[in-house]
Amino acid sequence: MDARSPGLPPDSPANVAPAAALTGWRGERGDPSLAGMFATVRTAKQGSFFRKLLAFLGPGYLVAVGYMDPGNWATSLAGGSKFGYALLFVALLSNLMAIVLQSLCTRLGVGAGRDLAQACRDSYPRWVSLPLWLSAEIAITATDLAEVIGTAIGLNLLFHIPLEIGVIITAADVFLILALQAFGFRWIEGFVVAMLGVIAACFAVQIAMADPDWGAVIKGFAPTSDIFANREMLYLALGILGATVMPHNLYLHSGLVQTRGYGDSTEEKREAIKLATIDSSIALCLALTINASILILAAATYHRAGKTDVAELDQAHAFLAPLLGSTLAPTLFAIALLCCGLNSTITATLSGQIVMEGFLNLRIAPWLRRLVTRMIAIVPAVVVTIWAGGKATGQLLILSQVVLSLQLPFAVVPLVMFTASRAKMGPFVAPRWLTVLAALTAAVIIALNAKLVWDYVSG
Repeated sequence: MDARSPGLPPDSPANVAPAAALTGWRGERGDPSLAGMFATVRTAKQGSFFRKLLAFLGPGYLVAVGYMDPGNWATSLAGGSKFGYALLFVALLSNLMAIVLQSLCTRLGVGAGRDLAQACRDSYPRWVSLPLWLSAEIAITATDLAEVIGTAIGLNLLFHIPLEIGVIITAADVFLILALQAFGFRWIEGFVVAMLGVIAACFAVQIAMADPDWGAVIKGFAPTSDIFANREMLYLALGILGATVMPHNLYLHSGLVQTRGYGDSTEEKREAIKLATIDSSIALCLALTINASILILAAATYHRAGKTDVAELDQAHAFLAPLLGSTLAPTLFAIALLCCGLNSTITATLSGQIVMEGFLNLRIAPWLRRLVTRMIAIVPAVVVTIWAGGKATGQLLILSQVVLSLQLPFAVVPLVMFTASRAKMGPFVAPRWLTVLAALTAAVIIALNAKLVWDYVSG
């Protein structure tokens, strides 16, 4: 029986993709990744638009987690403390670019019935797909490393747990993933949305305490030529833009949209693409709100007080209490950071599973996959923390972002190429205007990441 159409046999006409949609692939679509969650969330076939949309809300919020990781926190803190509200436009622009690329992930997952990892496996020979798999695994390990460090810093700020111990404690989050998976995918989505709500609430309270200049905030979302006149401002703008898209998010989103049982007809898939794109766009707007809140908080506190060189997370935490005259603000900052780390744990686990199953068609127990990935991230974090202390941990966080930047082209370029191919996508091929916009977006992000990597390598 087909998972999306339980009443029809697998070879019935409603479940056979049009021949035109298959000519671009080297082989037929295999078993889906995340098989235990595939098409398990029911969708509304009839009813109001809001009722239909409600069934698709969820995957976008898991994707949004990747746009507010500790690496993004660092660039937003640095931009706000140094230049006030001026870089809010850059945060807005980066979010629009992310919406474009994530919409392609939705189109690929629903229209082609493949996540990005499966699409690479079914499009390229093994001598190409295996290096792409290795690149994706490196990106996930780097992502996990950032989560380990961010969570450990959050534990240190909240409970004064030494970073070395905090890094080791993060290994226990594997049990959180297992517990949530046992209840179903909607529980995972619910946990992530709850954590995002806590993060948003924490920053809302901090911003209310900071009392920013709202007129300047609104002006900050408008473009300014100062970015090109000031080299330091330009560099921070490049940092915010370049760290926008995480490679694992592209694999993750194209797999998560298939957790919905939307049906197999062309009309049902078109509607699913529309609703899932709305979901991700709403979620990414929430990510923009949180990232902008970090920058606004930095501008209203550090920049206003003349502290223009704040970039480290522990440094930002320490300055909040004396600047705002309250011990509540730094506590909320630490809680938000810890919630961010817990959320990222879930998305890294799922993306790792999608990548391994999609590229290799290899299925292992989720707890084993999670434990191996987390151990690979924990070992360097523990060694560096013990050897050189907390400052080196911050440097390791920066290095993880550089590694992610290096892997980005190997995910973005195939995504744009697949969704632009009528032979692969059939009636769900991306419109020409969207392909052009996505190609320009990909070129800009890759160029900015290349510059950031070069600056890092050249010191």
